Amino acid sequence: METALDHLMLLLILSDVALLALARLARLTGLVAFQGAALAAMAMLVPQGPLAGRALLLGMTGLLVRGLLFPLLLRRAARQAGITEERNPQVGFAASVLLGIAMLGAAMALGGRMPLHRPDLPSLIVPTALFTILTGVFLIVARRKALTQCLGYLVMENGIFCFGVAAVGEVPALVELGVLLDLFLAVLVMGIAMYRMREEFDHMDTDQLTTLRG
Repeated sequence: METALDHLMLLLILSDVALLALARLARLTGLVAFQGAALAAMAMLVPQGPLAGRALLLGMTGLLVRGLLFPLLLRRAARQAGITEERNPQVGFAASVLLGIAMLGAAMALGGRMPLHRPDLPSLIVPTALFTILTGVFLIVARRKALTQCLGYLVMENGIFCFGVAAVGEVPALVELGVLLDLFLAVLVMGIAMYRMREEFDHMDTDQLTTLRG
């Protein structure tokens, strides 16, 4: 189990770095879908014993919602809005990767000081969770397109889920399902808002909304 989780953590870290480096929204959405599938696999690998059945339920639900439903909704919103890539971000892509390496180093330093609730969990799980949270926050702040910012919100939630598994060990099913429902509603509202922005202003650059101030 530990070896499989180590591989998942490394893949999540690589996907976070790729999210900082890529501009095409189709690839960004695909990476977020991959993260959802990886977290679903992690939810099924971590618990043992009597929690196996609930872990399987949470893993399959996470796979359907994070790995399939949310990316499909966002791809549909991008297609309807005619948006294909993130252009002229607040922070350039090369600078984003460099800052991402710095964030990874900070996550490694901080995560290494946090004790794990189980000794068989990989040591990378907390740094990976922290780096994923920081990556999501960075995408929200440093990107202009509302769709990319929505993807950043999903990435941040992925990191929070990963951190919850590392810190708590297992998430009650009702809590996890409630979080997924809240996240679904948030993505749905964001999709509607992005579509309306495109209709009214013919763009999805959130920084241009400052011109609406009276």
